[in-house]
Amino acid sequence: MSLSSLLQDKLVPTEANLPTLFRGWRDDMMNFVRHDVPKVVLIILGAYILTRMLRTFARKSAELHVRKLPPGIRVQQVRTVAGVLTSVGIFVIFFVAALMVLSVFNLNLGPMLASAGIAGLAIGFGAQTLVHDFINGFFILFENQYDLGDVVRIAGVKGTVERMTLRSTVLRDDDGTVHMVPNSAIQIVSNLTRDWSQFSLKVTVAYSEPSDKVVQLLKEVGAEVRNDPSFAADIVSDIDVPGIDRVGNGEAEYLMLVKTRPNKQYAVSRELRRRIKECFEKNNVQAAGPGRIYVMDQGTGKAS
Repeated sequence: MSLSSLLQDKLVPTEANLPTLFRGWRDDMMNFVRHDVPKVVLIILGAYILTRMLRTFARKSAELHVRKLPPGIRVQQVRTVAGVLTSVGIFVIFFVAALMVLSVFNLNLGPMLASAGIAGLAIGFGAQTLVHDFINGFFILFENQYDLGDVVRIAGVKGTVERMTLRSTVLRDDDGTVHMVPNSAIQIVSNLTRDWSQFSLKVTVAYSEPSDKVVQLLKEVGAEVRNDPSFAADIVSDIDVPGIDRVGNGEAEYLMLVKTRPNKQYAVSRELRRRIKECFEKNNVQAAGPGRIYVMDQGTGKAS
């Protein structure tokens, strides 16, 4: 028998061996349906059940934390963290399920895992800033470093937090400028409105005014504002008047320290200034004299 006829007999099925070939395919298919298909179905069903349980657990946990929290914008952060954890958990479940399904088909997972590791390493190097953004964003949310509506100073800019994601934080400053800060650029967070805010009000009067009189008037004005129903809820403690903070140039500067609820210091400070002005006018407290400006005459070198 020639070589060509031998190869033809091996590669091209004849009418005699076709039934045997079909019988072998049928046996393999039946064996796959009996043994492998149930395993694949169980793996997929188990992955589905686990994802449903994970979603339910995350939702119930978020609802439990939300009920324990006071009403406010912290709710969105709890839900965001729950959503992130759920997404990561679902990815891990389906990744493990995919590996188990591939193992059922007797595929060698070693080269695939090695290729996935190399690809992941390449992606990590190429997108390390993006990964850093997400990691920083996750811990900002998880640790509750700041909330929506807080006034913070991050990455060299200051403003009110308008939006937070795992990728970036959006701030709006006092003149309306919007700053979009990548979370990877946030190294130090200065929260100016956490729990309470404090501002120092400096009141300058003439040097000749009696100190006890000025301090007493400032304390009276502070007590009036503190007990005013319009501002009582915004001031968290009694207004403190330590006394003279600076003396010089024919004037004395008195200090007032006021603690308020977050973002309420502006309205309280304006009301305090208005009442202090009216009180000083009523009690004839002399304001500090205008400053003097000395201009040097270039020709004579004398001040005028």
